Amino acid sequence: MTSSWQALVSGLSAGSLYALVALGLVLVWRSSRVLNFAHGDVSTLGTFVAFALVTAGYPFPLAVAAGMAVAAAISVGFFFGAVVPAQRKEASHAALMILTLGLGQLAHAVVLWRWPAEPTRFPFPVSETATLRLGPLYVGHLSLLALGVGLLGAVGLFVLVQRTRLGLALRAISEDRSAAQTLGIPTRLVLAFAWGASAALGVGAGVVLAAQLLLDPFFMLDAFLKGFAAATLGGLNSLPGALFGGLLLGAAEGVLGSALGVEFRNSLAFLAIVLVLLVRPEGLLGREFKERV
Repeated sequence: MTSSWQALVSGLSAGSLYALVALGLVLVWRSSRVLNFAHGDVSTLGTFVAFALVTAGYPFPLAVAAGMAVAAAISVGFFFGAVVPAQRKEASHAALMILTLGLGQLAHAVVLWRWPAEPTRFPFPVSETATLRLGPLYVGHLSLLALGVGLLGAVGLFVLVQRTRLGLALRAISEDRSAAQTLGIPTRLVLAFAWGASAALGVGAGVVLAAQLLLDPFFMLDAFLKGFAAATLGGLNSLPGALFGGLLLGAAEGVLGSALGVEFRNSLAFLAIVLVLLVRPEGLLGREFKERV
């Protein structure tokens, strides 16, 4: 029984990072109707920028903030330079998705060009081996931090979307962009913020993940796929669904993976995508999107 609880806590810790990635994907999809397949690669680039600054001697918070800012700037530049012109020409969802794949390949190429491909450790202020005893359970400080970062990022985003004028504008644009423009909302600036915030969330997840794993140009691939699975599981148009999907997927991976083996754990995300798309395409907490014309 204790081992099952231990696996559950570990799974929730990983799931919170999946949720951060999923929140970034949902934020862009809900506001812009673009499935951003560059999310993982741009987050990887931002994480490497933070790594370069930390190893150069800059304070850890400043390095992480700079990594987030670089990733956000790339995403905002891509939105204005590629997405807006493509949407003006009424590009299809598939064409926009191809554009994001191109951005992802470019970001990945920059990482490979600037940094060595050999795995390396990310200098992190929290010990990888230190543990905290919670009753019969021993939980690593890094696992607790990952859970805290994921939940804090989710709560912060929910407060922004639900309690601020910017969040109100985002919700209005996601419901009806034409009506929002008629009301005087600067839609492109608000959407650019959504793209930047999405990238910043991805770097936040990437920094914590890099501390748990060895840092290399492909370290975010698994997290991106799991985040996409979590977003699909919870609902691509639901921010609470992204959080729920990430935590649910992480918990299932932890418990079922420890019982059935690593092979099943690694395939669980893709099994979740298939089952949800077959049974409930809009996700567990999502709702069917109807385009207004």
